[in-house]
Amino acid sequence: MNRYCLLSLAFLLVTVTNADERWLEFPGGDGPGAGKHIVLVSGDHEYRSEEAFPQLGKILSKHHGFKCTVLFAIDPKTGEINPESVTNIPGLEALETADLVVFGLRFRNLEDDQMKRIVDYAEAGRPMMALRTSTHPFNIPADRKYAKYSWNHGGQDFQGGFGKQILGETWVSHHGHHGRESTRGIVADALHPIATGIKDGDIWGPTDVYGIRLPISGDAHTVIKGQVLVGMSADDKPVEGKKNDPMMPIGWTRTYKDGRTFTTTMGSADDLPSEGVRRMLVNAAYWCVGLEDSIKPDSNVDLVGEYVPTKFGFGKYVKGKRPSDYDLK
Repeated sequence: MNRYCLLSLAFLLVTVTNADERWLEFPGGDGPGAGKHIVLVSGDHEYRSEEAFPQLGKILSKHHGFKCTVLFAIDPKTGEINPESVTNIPGLEALETADLVVFGLRFRNLEDDQMKRIVDYAEAGRPMMALRTSTHPFNIPADRKYAKYSWNHGGQDFQGGFGKQILGETWVSHHGHHGRESTRGIVADALHPIATGIKDGDIWGPTDVYGIRLPISGDAHTVIKGQVLVGMSADDKPVEGKKNDPMMPIGWTRTYKDGRTFTTTMGSADDLPSEGVRRMLVNAAYWCVGLEDSIKPDSNVDLVGEYVPTKFGFGKYVKGKRPSDYDLK
């Protein structure tokens, strides 16, 4: 084999090795986020993070310069995306170089080696964002090594698990009527960088408000509150009565071991068509990595390419999809 063939073969092997089919890579480039790496970890049963996170990664990469890695719940037998497969999210080694991780998880029971990568990242006090059901990301049996991070952990050492202890809340309840009462965002702190360019009503989604009980002590800070609406349209009226008095937080900040966190109970794939939701998420990414001075009220949060999200619901994920199906076209 001549030298040219050897070089061609070596290039081919490097290309195949770097292009792992189990996740997506968006390279980033020009913009305030250049040089920063965001890892988006999808894996929920109902709210189609496997669709939302590739789109969010594209926005952060193309419009803002962040390098983005998008991970998925993968069926190891087929190589296909399967949110019902709760034990496997390949590619979590990307967290080693991450400046920010964005979670879109629900009731995962990951193998110990994968769970260790998430725990090591969090316990090192590194920046995190958590969307929708990521308040209850893990459901780990009591006899497992990382059981205390489970959403319903009852031990006083880490009561409420990852969600309560790290983010500020675990799963409590549907506060709005699920599937019937949508959510309008009301700005609670207009001076916070995450609220830049956002006014009351800009944030809307068909997903409902969750019941949230943030810690009385500590630094949990509500940026956006959720107004429960009577129906599933952005222009519907607010529900009268106690559901909106007081309103629940739908976007709040906190620090964990000096690392900035932002949690929102918005973030379903079919919340993402709302420009206000996208702006909140992009602003939060900037804030979490310490780039709040670069947040602009008119920064580009346009959708990238065609985006037609699947309506939320259990068992409604699109079967047969692979990560490459959500790549840039």
